[in-house]
Amino acid sequence: MTAWLSVLVPLLVMFFALGMERVESRLRESTVRQDELDEMLEQPRPDEVRALFRSGTSRALELFRLRNRRRRGTRRSQVPSA
Repeated sequence: MTAWLSVLVPLLVMFFALGMERVESRLRESTVRQDELDEMLEQPRPDEVRALFRSGTSRALELFRLRNRRRRGTRRSQVPSA
């Protein structure tokens, strides 16, 4: 019985470590920049707040980035008068 435990416990620990490494790599890929999150929380829109509570930060940041792209696009399309 002791022999089985001495083989089984290290294997379980190894598989647990491998699983946690996969979880960590997924979390590392989906990290959010702090300045972007701060800016979104300073000037929230109702749809972004709703998405934050229903779907989490990833969906709310998608809406925020889309809003920023639209706002930048309108600034670029405006031609300054000479």
